[in-house]
Amino acid sequence: MAIVVNMPRLSDTMEEGTVATWLKKVGDKIEEGDILAEIETDKATMEFESFNEGTLLHIGVQEGETTKVDELLAIIGDDGEDISGILNGGGNTSSESKDEVVESESSSEETSSNNIDVPNGSADLPEGVIVVTMPRLSDTMEEGTVATWLKQVGDAVEEGDILAEIETDKATMEFESFQSGTLLEIGLKEGESAKVDELLAIIGPAGTDVSGVAANFSASSAPTKTEDAPKAETKTEVKTSTPAKTENKTKAPIPTPVTENGRVYVSPLAKKLAEEKGINLTKVQGSGENGRIVKRDIENYEPAAGAASVGKFVPSGQEDFDDVDNSQMRKAIAKALTNSKFSAPHYYLSVEFDMENAMAFRAQFNSIPDTKISYNDIIVKACALALKQHPQVNSQWFADKMRLNNHVHIGVAVAVPDGLVVPVVRFANEQSLPQIGAAVKELAGKARNKKLTPDEMQGSTFTVSNLGMFGIDTFTSIINQPNSAILSVGNIVEKPVVKNGQIVVGHTMKLSLACDHRTVDGATGAQFLQTLKGYIENPVTMLV
Repeated sequence: MAIVVNMPRLSDTMEEGTVATWLKKVGDKIEEGDILAEIETDKATMEFESFNEGTLLHIGVQEGETTKVDELLAIIGDDGEDISGILNGGGNTSSESKDEVVESESSSEETSSNNIDVPNGSADLPEGVIVVTMPRLSDTMEEGTVATWLKQVGDAVEEGDILAEIETDKATMEFESFQSGTLLEIGLKEGESAKVDELLAIIGPAGTDVSGVAANFSASSAPTKTEDAPKAETKTEVKTSTPAKTENKTKAPIPTPVTENGRVYVSPLAKKLAEEKGINLTKVQGSGENGRIVKRDIENYEPAAGAASVGKFVPSGQEDFDDVDNSQMRKAIAKALTNSKFSAPHYYLSVEFDMENAMAFRAQFNSIPDTKISYNDIIVKACALALKQHPQVNSQWFADKMRLNNHVHIGVAVAVPDGLVVPVVRFANEQSLPQIGAAVKELAGKARNKKLTPDEMQGSTFTVSNLGMFGIDTFTSIINQPNSAILSVGNIVEKPVVKNGQIVVGHTMKLSLACDHRTVDGATGAQFLQTLKGYIENPVTMLV
């Protein structure tokens, strides 16, 4: 039976997602837990795993395309299965077709759910009983804490009702029920934590005895077959419940209850929004369970005329913005830098160099007719010479080896309207300062005119990023992989310095070396900077 996989809600504020990369293609076999795709949300690019098994029959959103949460993302089913009926709606299943898929799947799941194995030899689950486990509410979440229960044992639960507020490693999020029934058992008290997929609650027909289920349930020994417990997650995915569904069920607001000690019943997210907007919670009518103030109440709150708090400034401006589609360059930069930052263990070494001799050296060098070099040219040359003495810093990391480069190709970061490119000065250690200056000028011009060839941007063994011309004193950079290091160069600053025991006016420059700890140890990075210091503070040595 075909299963409709919809765009998941991977963050509490996510309204739509963009497919960054498909890791499976039509025709591939899918196992439960396989990563289907990488999804760009409003917060991060996250891996989306399948909760179903079968064959990937259809991809509804191509790489780079965007769709709203709960819109068709893919279809998984039996190899060769006819899914034309599902696709008649033009790529997004209609509510009728979705319901047909859900009903047919539900009937088979209900049959199998009655046979879910309960760990430790307990009897099968009673008919209609559903075990609700701790959900994975963020890509990095490993366990969650129950901040607040919004339902109590014995309460009737409708699909879309908020069961509890769960604290994850990123935020406190509302967790809604995807089943209807009676709340029979609560597995965690408020303030208690559990790992993802451990028992959170049990829902089923009123009066059902589930004491054996609660006592014997264990996530570590829970069945992994597709017809077993994890199928509840599959059901969750296909039922396509959305915040809109909850809002449609919203009843007319009732006065917000306030306890004797003055506490207002409010969700953590609504409380945070109220603080940001300067809203007095006692003036807000809650539309949640038992009059609880929830996010939508804050978003829709309009104070009565003249009701602004005394002494508070209430802005009257209108929020405005322009959406600009991400260019392919911007997407590529985001992917590369994200991969580097979160795969390479970065550490940073910061130094401050005396630039008096370098300033005098440059002035004398530029006095030669038809010659003009920049401080950046001096730094590139100095790095190239220092790298020859410290090949570990000139190395590259690969999954199965570390490459110590005997040649020095230095990438020079250049800002362009769409982002950042890194053209490469090849064999920089063998070139003179004027040659380096000419090469950098030519490459930077090509970069800004979008004339760089792929060959001119490949093969770097080290990178220099200079923001000194923008008045930046100090900063750190993300390593341009597979390189092992990148040097961040700041502005030359006039400041008081101590020389020969006297305070005098001097000129210094701050630099920061970002290193990949897999290839460059701290002492190795420090030794490289000492060699670099010798060249920059005494640039005439580069000519010897």
